[in-house]
Amino acid sequence: MVKNKQAHSGVWILAEQADGKVQRISYELLTRGRDLADKRHTDLTAIIFGSDINAKDLQALIDCGADKVIAMEAAGLEHFLVEPYACCMLKVIEDYRPEIIIAGATSTGRTLMPYIAIKANAGLTADCTVLDIEEGTGHLLQTRPAIGGNILATIKTPQHRPQMATVRPHSTKPATKQEGRTGEIVHLKAPAECLASRINRVAFISDESQHGLQEADIVVAVGRGIKKGENMTLTEPLCESLEAALGATRDVVDRGWLSYPHQIGLSGKTVSPKLYLAVGISGTIQHLAGMQTSETIVAINTDPDAQIFNVADFGIVGNLFDVLPVLAERIRKARNHQ
Repeated sequence: MVKNKQAHSGVWILAEQADGKVQRISYELLTRGRDLADKRHTDLTAIIFGSDINAKDLQALIDCGADKVIAMEAAGLEHFLVEPYACCMLKVIEDYRPEIIIAGATSTGRTLMPYIAIKANAGLTADCTVLDIEEGTGHLLQTRPAIGGNILATIKTPQHRPQMATVRPHSTKPATKQEGRTGEIVHLKAPAECLASRINRVAFISDESQHGLQEADIVVAVGRGIKKGENMTLTEPLCESLEAALGATRDVVDRGWLSYPHQIGLSGKTVSPKLYLAVGISGTIQHLAGMQTSETIVAINTDPDAQIFNVADFGIVGNLFDVLPVLAERIRKARNHQ
């Protein structure tokens, strides 16, 4: 329980590191945090835990939008373990009294933030798609899909501070460097009494089944319009010609046509590639939440009223079985003549 009675103020993001390097999610959170801080007319602080965190990366957080960086370091914080991270974070929250804290809906954020919310008697909304500030009250407005993604609910926690939320990785663009920005970097030593943990990190085994979907610059995604699993082979020439990763809607995965690591949407991955090609996808709200921040969206569907066309930059109204072979061949020829 946080006992300090001074007023809460300031917007915080929970930055993440791996092997001492600040991770991409931290810069995505800076984009969201900067917007909130500007609306609240307050400072934006990035808090990060680790060991031997790269000094240039800490400065990069300032360069990309943070007014202050609080780095708490100790050997016991090199890798994420919920108990020492939570104990350290609660100590800093009590000392600094932030009004708002946002984190990524990563394995770290999804584990740490609920733990912190209970201990600090704070409000928390998970997997938000939109964050905003309520005019007049200054409350954090936290919008997230509800009831299976069929509606969007906006939640606020007016009686509890800090107000906390998690947002999905790749749901917004990372903040970029702004010339001339200055800020303060505060180095803190983790209290020895906070480093005890009932859990030990034994090993880390990388998941090789991700297919590079979230990091891909180009994604070809298929929906139920592909009709059956055997037709998935139609996407292979297009993916090859575009050097694209293959994604899918939940319908496709539920039918066993592709495995879960390919799934895009609320119950799958969030992607934000330079080009997103939606093939036979109607565009349910659950799927749109996982890809609508893509830079350029091209949709192929026989139904001119399909919801996917509402977010598409370019639309092809046609039968995918006719369009895909022609599209793949023309792209292949164009690339061969470059």
